[in-house]
Amino acid sequence: MKLPIYQVDAFTDQLFGGNPAAIVPLKEWLSAPQMQKIAVENNLAETAFFIPQGDHFELRWFTPELEIDLCGHATLATAHILFTALNYDKDVIHFHTLKAGTLSVTRNGDLYTLDFPSRPAISCAIPQGLIEAIGGKMPIEILSSRDHMLVYETEADVLALKPDFAALAKIDMMGVIVTAKGDKSDFVSRFFIPAAGINEDPVTGSAHCNLIPYWAEKLGKNNLHAFQVSARRGELWCELKGDRVLMSGKAVTYLIGEIYI
Repeated sequence: MKLPIYQVDAFTDQLFGGNPAAIVPLKEWLSAPQMQKIAVENNLAETAFFIPQGDHFELRWFTPELEIDLCGHATLATAHILFTALNYDKDVIHFHTLKAGTLSVTRNGDLYTLDFPSRPAISCAIPQGLIEAIGGKMPIEILSSRDHMLVYETEADVLALKPDFAALAKIDMMGVIVTAKGDKSDFVSRFFIPAAGINEDPVTGSAHCNLIPYWAEKLGKNNLHAFQVSARRGELWCELKGDRVLMSGKAVTYLIGEIYI
């Protein structure tokens, strides 16, 4: 069987920046083990698979280790391919997902806006071994939703962290968001998720489902500008809108090809 495949750098306007995702359009679902093997072979943070269903698309995401419940950058990348390579002619795409409900992506020029669920994090105790695994720097606040979120005083604190990924992978949690007020933005973040086969995710839409409600409350405003300060770096324009978060970013196509299974 021959399938098309695309690779896109999301949340950036520069090749080799942002977060790379693979996109595989399907006419009908492959088995989950087949999709997992393709994701392993791609060896990217996420591979997205989608099928058309009337006026919407069904969408699933796989890391090299597992099928994940929510992914922002691969959703943006999928929308970018539908708009630019597959001739989707409306301004809004609706994606139905297994665990995150219906997600939409709206195009405005070269900017794509994702409409995702807000996932406010709540204060929690520090899991045993987490501070040592994250690099030894004590945060000023720790919260939890799907992922743990550590809040630091400065952007420099976030940039200086050098996690022990083997130790992080042993802690019973999905991932760890680290964040602080930004020097040239409202906030910055990094995201570590070795349990899913990704040591540091370059730019993470799902993490911003936690970050946006937190920083909107802290800063007293609903419109926010953010950078994820990984080595590849990503830029997001964010808005808290009730129980939803809007994340806007750009994308660049890197690869168009075929795979054989």
